[in-house]
Parts: sequence; C-alpha cells; structure tokens
Amino acid sequence: MSQSSSFSLIIPQLIIGLGNPEAKYDKTRHNIGFETLDTLAQTWQLSFKENRRFQGLFTEGTVRGNRKVYLLKPLTYMNRSGQSVRAVSDWYKLSSTSMLVIYDDMDLPVGRLRMRLSGSAGGHNGIKSIISHLGNQNFPRLRIGIGKSNNQSKETISHVLGRFSPAEQESIGKVLPLAVDAIEMSLKEGVEKAMSLYNSRTVIN
Repeated sequence: MSQSSSFSLIIPQLIIGLGNPEAKYDKTRHNIGFETLDTLAQTWQLSFKENRRFQGLFTEGTVRGNRKVYLLKPLTYMNRSGQSVRAVSDWYKLSSTSMLVIYDDMDLPVGRLRMRLSGSAGGHNGIKSIISHLGNQNFPRLRIGIGKSNNQSKETISHVLGRFSPAEQESIGKVLPLAVDAIEMSLKEGVEKAMSLYNSRTVIN
C-alpha cells in the first residue's frame, strides 16, 4: 500500500491568525498571526470583511490546487480567540483537525517557524482559549518565532506587545513568505509534508 493511500492527509480548511484588534497592537510581536493572514490574503487576492456572527475578520476563496479555504482573524482579543474559532467551526461543521492556527512563539528565535499537528497551549492564551472552546487540542498549528525576553512576567508582556527591531523586521519580511509557502504546501500535500520541509528552515542571517 502506498503512503498516500495508507492514511488521509491533513489538509487545512480554516486558517486562523491570532492577534489583538486595536491599531496600537498593529505589527507587534503578539500580532504576527494577523500579519501572516494579511500576507496570505494578499497572495491569494482575498479581502477581509468583518463578520459579526464569527466575531472576526473573515474571507473565503478557492486557492492552490482548487482548495476551498476560510481565513479568520478573531476580533475578540487574544485570550478569547476560541469564541470566534468555535463560531466558524460550528457554522461550517469543521473538525478541529481541518484548522491551522498561526501564532507567535517566544521559544523560537525570530526567523524560525514550526508546524505541528497538535499539542498543549504552552502558556499561549490564544491557544488556551481555542483548546477550551473546541474541547480538544488536536488542531494543527504554525508557530512563528518572536524571540525570548527574560522570564519576569512584566518583561514578557512588554516583549510580546512590543515591536520588532529593524534587524528583526528584516527577518520577519523573509519569514512571512516562507510561512505562505509552508501553508500552500500543507494545502497541496498535507500538514505533515509541510512540517518535514519547513520546520528546519530558517531565514536568520
């Protein structure tokens, strides 16, 4: 039996970028999920519109390989992201495994990304909220590195709500197209294939 027929590929249908909605949070480290979704929408020539039912900015389209995808940026603030995700998943009757959540990760250096099929929240409030509202943690996610602060909580908050340095911003400018490539690969050949190709990639000079 060939590999492709021995298991079903995990192909995202709903792609979610996490962030906070106000202009003051624009381009902050914590909003890298929003920034990635904006890059995706631009690449695929899709336009976000506010959807009150979904409590978020939402768009849909048919993209690479004739795949129907939904893009969501929750407007609930980070720690209530699960409300918005659950509203979309209930409306379209989507399973958790057909989602891909994109968010910031302090444990990865700027310029790195990491895909995985499931896992705990790892202290990320947006992911905690999604796990709580879906009732499981079996959803693929794409983590984008924002680098570490020291471990004091005030420092951590100011770090994630701060902006990238010019040198870091240059790396982010390179990692966003890499994230788009990884997502497109996951649509074409599944999340596991994208993991094998992109988890070791880096744009750090």
